[in-house]
Amino acid sequence: MGGIFGVCCLDSHGDCVNDLFYGADYHSHLGTQRGGLAVKNSGGFQRYIKNITTAQFRSKFENDIKKMHGNKGIGVISDYDDQPLIIKSHLAHFAIVTVGRINNIEELADDLLEKGAHFSEMHGGEINPTELVATIISQGDSFEDGIKKVQESIDGSCTMLILTDEGIYAARDKLGRTPLIIGEKPGSYAITMETCAFPTLGYKICKYLGPGEVYFISDKGLEQLIPPGDKLQICSFLWVYFGYPASNYENINVETVRYKCGSYLAKNDDVEIDLVAGIPDSGIAHGLGYANEAGVPFQRPFVKYTPTWARSFMPQDQKEREEIAKMKLISIVDLIKDKRLLLCEDSIVRGTQLRKTIQRLHKAGAKEVHMRPACPPLIYSCKFLNFSQSRTELELAGRRAIEELNGKDINNNPESKNEIIEDLSNYTNPDSKEYKAMVEIIRKKLGLTTLKYQRLEDLVKAIGLPKDKICTYCWDGEKF
Repeated sequence: MGGIFGVCCLDSHGDCVNDLFYGADYHSHLGTQRGGLAVKNSGGFQRYIKNITTAQFRSKFENDIKKMHGNKGIGVISDYDDQPLIIKSHLAHFAIVTVGRINNIEELADDLLEKGAHFSEMHGGEINPTELVATIISQGDSFEDGIKKVQESIDGSCTMLILTDEGIYAARDKLGRTPLIIGEKPGSYAITMETCAFPTLGYKICKYLGPGEVYFISDKGLEQLIPPGDKLQICSFLWVYFGYPASNYENINVETVRYKCGSYLAKNDDVEIDLVAGIPDSGIAHGLGYANEAGVPFQRPFVKYTPTWARSFMPQDQKEREEIAKMKLISIVDLIKDKRLLLCEDSIVRGTQLRKTIQRLHKAGAKEVHMRPACPPLIYSCKFLNFSQSRTELELAGRRAIEELNGKDINNNPESKNEIIEDLSNYTNPDSKEYKAMVEIIRKKLGLTTLKYQRLEDLVKAIGLPKDKICTYCWDGEKF
């Protein structure tokens, strides 16, 4: 997915580097591939980009930040491309970071190439989406105009920070699928996706940007350039899984929502169990909510080993991902043997790692293992944010179960001779026989005693926003 952070000191002689370094680091859970920082000072732009696939962001940059100085800067944790980029254009010399997804990147690139633009290629011959965004911006008559062109032309989403000589442009994506928040403290402003970055750095939230809203932040203060749009489609999965527990989006705390999710799961359940556990770490708050609502002890039958596996690190290679997951999670047999366990998890995506965890619990002597995911089955892969570059719908546990039920191709594979299933609505309806059959297949494959998903209406209630203001596409396929 990725995360971005920016700082602008009001004093032209101030230094933003410390806040920028730690603020960007507070987004490390959102990306796995690249980290980058750029600052502006009297000598121009300073920039560093590092590979963070096998090491923490802090360890990669702790020496570089000693060389950096400037009164304003931007940082990024990226799950995909090299950032920040430094661009020279007719508008100005600027640095840029982005978060989002551009589905029509090839079409836009071809159009720009016909107009004389050129692009450097990433590994594999792909175009860097941040470079594409920068090129579109440079076609505008101003930064404001260029940002408008980006939001009007892309299919997907794009939230960005643009660093110039004068200040920082902060632009939330058109439908607000990702958050962007401004904080302030004496002498400085900061811009973040994760508000958990603010408290220890001394910032207080002063503005949640609305969908498509654009602000310019400089030593003169805050200036709204583009007002927010009327239509909001913030990603609901931020509260379920991706977001950090201490963060707020739309002034709604992540940990609080997860606790409510667990509470709703318990209200709709009647299973007899000995203890509740959360799959660490994102399932813990869901589990606490369930346990307190159900009046059942919350315990930890397994724990993460964090001294050498501290980073929330998800390599793209499936075998490596499984090995790391196995090494990090340690079972506590005394809390497992002869016990009826109920596990709360944020979601079931592929289910590969989860199946191995459940196998380990059975091997340790668990009497029963029940699972309660905090969200409905994932049926559609995200079309709006880069949660995973490699994930396809066929990898989703729900879609695999549907295909097994029907013996049909649900992904329109041209090499398949199976009939295509075009209407999946019955598989998103928890009261339908098709949905129940799908869940039963997933239950058996995971080796669970029972499996019961969160109902979508309860997830919406837990978040607390109207259904039409949150994106639920991955669960029900609805696009507003």
